[in-house]
Amino acid sequence: MKSLIALMFLSFSALAVNPGDKAPNFTLKSHSGKEISLEDFKGNYVVLEWYNSGCPYVRKHYDSGNMQTTQKAYQANEKVTWLTIVSSAEGKQGYLADAKAAMEQYNSEKMGSNYLLLDPTGEVGQAYKAKTTPHIFIIDPDLNLSYVGAMDSDSSYKQSAIKGATNYVTSSLSKMMLGEKPDPAKTKPYGCSVKY
Repeated sequence: MKSLIALMFLSFSALAVNPGDKAPNFTLKSHSGKEISLEDFKGNYVVLEWYNSGCPYVRKHYDSGNMQTTQKAYQANEKVTWLTIVSSAEGKQGYLADAKAAMEQYNSEKMGSNYLLLDPTGEVGQAYKAKTTPHIFIIDPDLNLSYVGAMDSDSSYKQSAIKGATNYVTSSLSKMMLGEKPDPAKTKPYGCSVKY
């Protein structure tokens, strides 16, 4: 029985996407209608943020302005690209039908990410094993995963929790830009399940 449990644990671990792994490449349509590929940003630090407008944990970060402030902190830095991804399927919470709907959402949220990307089939979300909204992945200039996990250290859906929390995006990028590894490099993501 113990060996079966250990085998199951190893199987689930093998399915996970971990720091040090090569980031799966993808091409998705953006809010501007342009197709965006991860490989376009080789040489940059890339932040992937899974998003669902109806999720209270996403609302925590957007309604407070925390997500936009973090995104916009890197707008002027040409070495950082931020990609917000919607993997909600048609008919599910957070689904965006096309580039026009994505552009409206991007503008209404006052997003500071470079692109809002549409993944209605969930193929990219599944490739990254994205589980929650938000779920954050930070990729190094060689397109390897460096950080996988939560936006910050407080899993509450309340905006008041942001102030005392560690922002894992800013702490990870700061270390990476100094040539160091994020610490922690992997955390447990929290939020709503991705609506595949």
